Formats: sequence, structure tokens, C-alpha cells
Amino acid sequence: MELEAQWWTGQLAADIHQALRYKELKLPSYKGQSPQLHLRRYFADLIAIVSNRFRLCPAARHLAVYLLDLFMDRYDISIQQLHVVALSCLLLASKFEEKEDSVPKLEQLNSLGCMTNMNLVLTKQNLLHMELLLLETFQWNLCLPTAAHFIDYYLSIAVHETDLHDGWPMVCLEKTKLYMAKYADYFLEVSLQDHAFLSYAPSLVATACVASSRIILRLSPTWPTRLHHLTAYSWDFLVPCIERLLIAHDNDVKEANKQKGQHAQSAQHTVFQTPAPTPQQANAQQHIPYLQAHQSSLQYHHQTSQQQNCQQISSNHTTSYPLQTCPAALQSSVQARGHVQTGAAMSLAVPLEVKPCISVSYNRSYQVNGRYSCITPCFER
Repeated sequence: MELEAQWWTGQLAADIHQALRYKELKLPSYKGQSPQLHLRRYFADLIAIVSNRFRLCPAARHLAVYLLDLFMDRYDISIQQLHVVALSCLLLASKFEEKEDSVPKLEQLNSLGCMTNMNLVLTKQNLLHMELLLLETFQWNLCLPTAAHFIDYYLSIAVHETDLHDGWPMVCLEKTKLYMAKYADYFLEVSLQDHAFLSYAPSLVATACVASSRIILRLSPTWPTRLHHLTAYSWDFLVPCIERLLIAHDNDVKEANKQKGQHAQSAQHTVFQTPAPTPQQANAQQHIPYLQAHQSSLQYHHQTSQQQNCQQISSNHTTSYPLQTCPAALQSSVQARGHVQTGAAMSLAVPLEVKPCISVSYNRSYQVNGRYSCITPCFER
């Protein structure tokens, strides 16, 4: 653990972060003009399922979805061919991000249920042809930063022993870091479901995932100076992306509560007496007003967190970005390409959403469709 902490605070990690921030300024523009845009959610879910089945890293999964988004944005592709394209994107991403032993084999891909249902069989020649087409489309450049490439660097200082939980000191720092990592992973996967997040820079999405996790875990100050300094994003610049993430979170909580209510009703038909609520259900109901309130009071969280008389943390991380709203280079790129959202007032079109026909389990311990308690019962005092 100590060696890992030293690596994240070292100069090499800072240099890699700086290089990724530079590369994200040159990412291809995404216009959202694919004729199959309404199917995008389904194929993003498909990539997530297959990547989880083969235990691929989050960076490979996010890179595969990003390659699919860019390719769909440029070509009109049939639904059957989209299955081949999605799996080819996952193969390329896994070859770029994973070890050779972890890359899925052709026989394994052909055994997938989606392939048999569509009566599709991948051949080595067709797969090579598709991979070459993808590589030519991206000019043989697969070094495309995604939010998954930034999240670990930001999580390294996302929680500090001087942070407060509900105004109280934290009892177990390691448990807090564990919950922070799980919630950050959850929000990271939420960002894959909506192509509207492609309007933000990947580093901004990763930063918003950390900030949203701090809000859900009720840590204060909500956006400490150390994270502002490391990410070079101010709170006001993050608010639009945070709002999208928290709205998705609230929808998941509502869906989870709805499913619990349905299970309770079915149980009442079979058992004549109503059982007492479990501690998890009571905990979820207790925090529902908070989840409903944080959408309209993000600015309030920030103001109250600044009023906390707690010690400001001076980060040991070194970064070339000044402590300001956004790096000047990033701002100039925003004005030039319009790729990154620059203002809180800008509204993005809500995408056409197809109800996914696949049951998705994204993370190692999370289901995006709900079934998790909205507030983790940590920091017992």
C-alpha cells in the first residue's frame, strides 16, 4: 500500500496525467449523427457484458465503447454488422490495454448468446478485415484517453483523513476509500450509458465521478482544495456533469425502491402479516429526501463546505496546471472545437433511448439498474 501511494504521488504519475490531458485536447470530435444512435445504449451494454465476462479492465471497456461511438458517428451500419463492429472494437481495445492472455479468443466470441441469436459467426478473415477498417478509420491511433484512464489518479487523493462525514471525523479511513472507489466505479459506468457525456472532456467526467461520490457519501468539504489543484477543475465547471450523474443515480434509487415495493406486495399476498423493514430498507428510506434535494442544491453543498472550519490540505502532487477554473490550453481548445462543455447554462439534447434487452451487470460488485442501497452504511460512530 505504501509503495502504491508513493507511486501515485510521484513525478511519473504526474507526467502520465499531464500527457493524457494533452492528448484529450486532440480527441476526434463527436457529432452524435449516427442513424443507429437509438441502438447505442444496447451495444454499450453488450460491450460491458462481454468485457465483464472476460474480466477485462475498465480502460479496455471504456475505450471499446468510445471506438464504437466514433465509428457509428461516421458510418451507416446494419444492425447485424453492428454486432461485429462492437466485438471488433472490444478486441482492439483489449489488445491495446490488456495482456495477451486476457484478449478474448475467436471461439469464445462465437459462443456468445448475442451471436447465436443473430445467427452470426465470426471468421478470422472477417474479423481481420473489420479490425483493419477500424484502424484505418482512427489512423492507427488507439491512444485515446477515456474517463477510466484518469479515475485512479484522482481517487488516490479523493479521501483524506481530515475530511468530515456529516460534520464528524471519520472513524475508518480505509473503509471510506473502499466505498469511494465503488461509487466512483458506479458513476464511471453510468457515463457509458449516455452519449451526452461525450460532450465533456474525459478528465472532466472522471473528476465529476469523484465529486458525485463525495456528495453521495456526504463528505465535506464537497470539493477540497487538493482535488481542485490536482484536477484543475473548479466546482462551477463540474456542476453540469455532476447533475447528470446524480440524476441517473436518483433514477436508479427510485427503480430499486420500486422493485422493493413490488416484492413487498407479492410477499403480502403470500404472507398475511407485513414483515418489519430491514435495516437496509430503513437506511435507504431515511436518505431519500437527501437524494431528492441534492439535484437543486449543488451550489448549496459547495457554499456550506467552504464555510467548514476544517484544515485545508496542501497536496503533495505536482502538476503543471495552475489553480484556476480550467487550463488556458483547455479553454482555447474548447473554443476552437466545441468538444468540451464550457458553461453550466449549455443544455444537451436528451438522446433517444432504447430499453436494453440485456440484463446488465457492469462492475465487480455493482448493478447499474439498481439493487443497491442508496447510501452506504459506513463510518459507524
